[in-house]
Amino acid sequence: MEVRGILVKMPARLEGDTVARNAAGPDNARHGSVHYDLRLEGPRPAAGKPPAEETERSLNDLIGKPVRIEHTGEYFCTRCGRSVNRLFGEGFCYPCFRDAPEAAECIVKPELCEAHLGLGRDPQWEQDHHNQPHAVYFALSSALKVGVTRLTQIPTRWIDQGAAWAVLIAEVPYRQLAGRIEVALKELYTDRTAWQRMLKDIPAERPLDLETELDRVRAHISERDRELLQYLRSPATVEPLALTYPVIEPPQKVKAASLAKSPVLESVLRGIRGQYLIFEGGAVLNVRRHSGFVVEVSADG
Repeated sequence: MEVRGILVKMPARLEGDTVARNAAGPDNARHGSVHYDLRLEGPRPAAGKPPAEETERSLNDLIGKPVRIEHTGEYFCTRCGRSVNRLFGEGFCYPCFRDAPEAAECIVKPELCEAHLGLGRDPQWEQDHHNQPHAVYFALSSALKVGVTRLTQIPTRWIDQGAAWAVLIAEVPYRQLAGRIEVALKELYTDRTAWQRMLKDIPAERPLDLETELDRVRAHISERDRELLQYLRSPATVEPLALTYPVIEPPQKVKAASLAKSPVLESVLRGIRGQYLIFEGGAVLNVRRHSGFVVEVSADG
């Protein structure tokens, strides 16, 4: 395989009919095995337009094989297609990073979202993406964390975070409400993933009982904002999903690779979890953080 293009976030999906109630995790967890693809794009002709071309290759098929990734030194904005010398955020040119709704503050602070009021950097984009049903969830990766995502992004969001298992705990009609619940629950739980622990597959520091945690959530929300209680799911209605990633063996040590600093990464691909490629020797590449890099990828297979 030899391909060239603009690197973007790895598409991921649950494999065909592998969902079954036989996985590690909560007692009633479903189970899914994750499949990843490499996606490379051509430059976009304008913001909101599809790329001139797209290439996708299965990455699961490359596990255990030598893979070479080389950054050509070129960068393109993944939103508008502009050729730039530097990228901001996750693959944006500076004007897009400054003005685009995809880079607005409410992306990382959903409690600030104003889509339900008809406001935002781009009101129509906000209506289409943020004034839509959202979920608040628990995900177990490095520790039990709370997070927010659009309902249609489940389980993609959980896979991107490398969760061992995850479960929807509240469902709301728009993003700002999900943010309010998350802000309250951050008094009890983290909203961050310690990526090193996640990739090493280090178990949580204490055993987790999902029903106990859900009772804890309800009690806390009852104290902080009773209006939000109506959106919480009861323990009887939640359905955790346990996820298995294509990893030969978790690395004992990890070191983040940067194609901006060292443009060539060449080693045996040992696994994939979250948005990380895991290489022999512990080098890991966060593909999402390299969105907009023009790369040449070669591998046997």
